[in-house]
Amino acid sequence: MRTIDAHVHLYPPEVGRDPAGWAAGKGEAHWATLCTRHRRDGRPVQTFPSVDQLLRDLDDSAVEKAMLLGWYWEKPETCSWQNRFYAECIKMHPDRLAAFATIHPAIGETALREEIRRAHEAGFRGLGELSPHSQHCRVDDPVLAAALDLAGELGMTVNIHVTEPNGKNYPGKVDTPLDDFRQIARAHPRTKFVLAHWGGGLALREGDPSVRRDLANVFYDTAASPLIYDRRIWRTTLDVVSADKVLFGSDYPLVLYPRAAERPGWSGILSEIDQAGLTASERAQLLAGNAARLFGL
Repeated sequence: MRTIDAHVHLYPPEVGRDPAGWAAGKGEAHWATLCTRHRRDGRPVQTFPSVDQLLRDLDDSAVEKAMLLGWYWEKPETCSWQNRFYAECIKMHPDRLAAFATIHPAIGETALREEIRRAHEAGFRGLGELSPHSQHCRVDDPVLAAALDLAGELGMTVNIHVTEPNGKNYPGKVDTPLDDFRQIARAHPRTKFVLAHWGGGLALREGDPSVRRDLANVFYDTAASPLIYDRRIWRTTLDVVSADKVLFGSDYPLVLYPRAAERPGWSGILSEIDQAGLTASERAQLLAGNAARLFGL
């Protein structure tokens, strides 16, 4: 079955050579806390593959295309740096890779608009992964608001990180109050949003009609699902929200099944979906149809 991964991260070679040292030099302490951690047995929580390795991994699992998401960097200059890297990636591999641009409101409204328009002209499909809570920005920041409105005008989807409020604690975890995302969605009705990581469980609240109305322009991705929820989350969520609101995402290069694998990949999570009790139509929408439609792939 056709598969598009709507939530993948990738970094230039200099990051992989010394992730902690690179982050220290760039002032990206929060990223380092999250992405250079090691598990109790000493294994890293994620790897730092090259573009070529990503393409080989996609081939190994028959994943057709990966959406490269930026990171919620603390420095505007790091956002621009990653956007330039992604522009080269999608130029070299347009059949396999697409991308979202990352932004930080501290750059100022004029420069931010220029960054977004430049990304749009380069073929980027959206903005994100953003996290106002991690980027030390109010969710109603006027510069951020202008960026979200511009994304809507340009037909660019916005991906926002959401933390599971009841999940386990880990180094670098930042609270992201779920009502903040209802506020964002209401304030920008022309913009389509994807809330990462099942929206931190917000999808399950759509059983309330008032919540569903507020989130009419909101979708959800499944990034890092095996690390956050058990296997029941697939069927449970699709019994609440329509299947056309959920996009498959892995959060590659996170290692999703650390007890069973040392490297990132898709075989485990795709097997989990196969066993989740979804209909053929639900699986087709989740695995590729929704992403293809939403991002114009």
